[in-house]
Amino acid sequence: MVNNEDKEKECLTNCLTTRRQFLFMSGAATATILLTQIPGLGLSNAFAVVAKYPRQKIGKLSALKQDMPVTFSYPSKDVKNILVKLGAPAGAGIGKGKDVVAFNPVCTHMGGNLEKAYHAEYKVLGQCPFHLSTFDLTRHGIIVSGHATESLPQIELELEGDDIYATGVIGLVYGRNSNI
Repeated sequence: MVNNEDKEKECLTNCLTTRRQFLFMSGAATATILLTQIPGLGLSNAFAVVAKYPRQKIGKLSALKQDMPVTFSYPSKDVKNILVKLGAPAGAGIGKGKDVVAFNPVCTHMGGNLEKAYHAEYKVLGQCPFHLSTFDLTRHGIIVSGHATESLPQIELELEGDDIYATGVIGLVYGRNSNI
């Protein structure tokens, strides 16, 4: 036969919610309500917010030589980027071989200059002079090694005939809270 004291002990160990459990459950419930009830924030309606950039001509496809990066400024005159024909298909690449891409060559970890650190044999940019971060240009500038935790900002490109246009930036240029 179970007495009331034993029932009370069992309830204290099995029925009570800890402070940690309470905070976790209330946070999860709040997030669920917000995501499902507020218009535009529903889980099925999630979308990326993209900044609007000016469309700017940055070069000619016929003038590019494979594995020879070309420097250009975008989205403002003080932001230097590189345009390169890789000779291998790349994420968001343009041209017949989808091999022309552009990136901001400043390491996302601590701002090391990678402008002259292109390695044609591996299609990477790096190693950063500060902590040896290296970025794969065929895969949207993703980090390959080193301390960086973010990909290089990729410049969105459009091709119109032989003219190459920059139309946007995927990511944030190092040291800025806005690219524009």
